[in-house]
Amino acid sequence: MRFAESGRRSGWGKLAAWVTLIAIFSGIAYADRATSGKPPKNAVYHYDTAVGSLILYAVIIAIAIAIAKGGPARELFALRRPRSWPKAIGWAFLVLLAIYGLGALLDPYLHPGREQGYTPNGWQPSHAAAFAFNFFVIAVVAPVVEELTFRGLGFTRLQRFGTPIAIIGTGLAFGAWHGLVQALPILIVFGAGLAWIRARSDSVYPSMLLHAAFNSIALAVAVTT
Repeated sequence: MRFAESGRRSGWGKLAAWVTLIAIFSGIAYADRATSGKPPKNAVYHYDTAVGSLILYAVIIAIAIAIAKGGPARELFALRRPRSWPKAIGWAFLVLLAIYGLGALLDPYLHPGREQGYTPNGWQPSHAAAFAFNFFVIAVVAPVVEELTFRGLGFTRLQRFGTPIAIIGTGLAFGAWHGLVQALPILIVFGAGLAWIRARSDSVYPSMLLHAAFNSIALAVAVTT
């Protein structure tokens, strides 16, 4: 009985710590946007963009791991094989289509890609190395860290309130996390879609791969059109 009560208290503490992490970084992101304005349009051609992001993601994952300490990490982060890879791929494809459809509807009015500063003005060969560095951070590091933080730890902590709450909650948190306004609707829907895949597959890996694919496609399209 005491062990169970201790586990429940620990669970609530981990949830509170996760909510605090999201609140702090979301607040910092919005404060930075309010004071600094939009990032440069060609941010992906600057080394400092990648270096700054790497440092930030290192801090985030270190905090997430610290929050999960004392519990079964594989369970808390959903680091397990999905129930079915073919079904997971199919769900990912549906979410991707939904996001592209929503983006097509909102882009004429909100221009979400421009707001984040990751949509460069075409290809610049002279900055290929810096772009490759940023591509690695955006398409590999960011999806891994953010999926472990949101669809891994966050989803697991919120699931005590039911799967719908976990999906909606991580979607809202993911949207706020980026500190954007025009892109907020797409980010919330994307975050919820990733959480839906996490719920259906019982694994963080499919959402991680979809997140990586989405970021990769966005960057590739940006420099080839």
